[in-house]
Amino acid sequence: MAAWGILLSSVRRLHCGTAAQAGSQWRLQQGFAANPSGYGPLTELPDWSYADGRPAPPMKGQLRRKAQREKFAVSETSCTAVTGNGCWVTGMAAQAAGEVAGRRRQAEECS
Repeated sequence: MAAWGILLSSVRRLHCGTAAQAGSQWRLQQGFAANPSGYGPLTELPDWSYADGRPAPPMKGQLRRKAQREKFAVSETSCTAVTGNGCWVTGMAAQAAGEVAGRRRQAEECS
């Protein structure tokens, strides 16, 4: 048991705190991803292709990022559609209310 304690105390522990995020603010200010492997040609393009020129099948990470982008695009589109549709409905209701108020004024003036 004592040997196990000595072995554990001699093992270096890795810490991934702020050192792992070093430079992320600079990358964001320059318009890059906060993480250097977040996006870009080294992340998005395939690593290899067949000798006859056919592209390589997509890797798991590429498929995962594509699914994330599609999910984000659908959520943004639906949000825009809901917001736009809500504005249209609100505008139509306001326009209808204005027409009703205008008719009431005309009716009062005629009476």
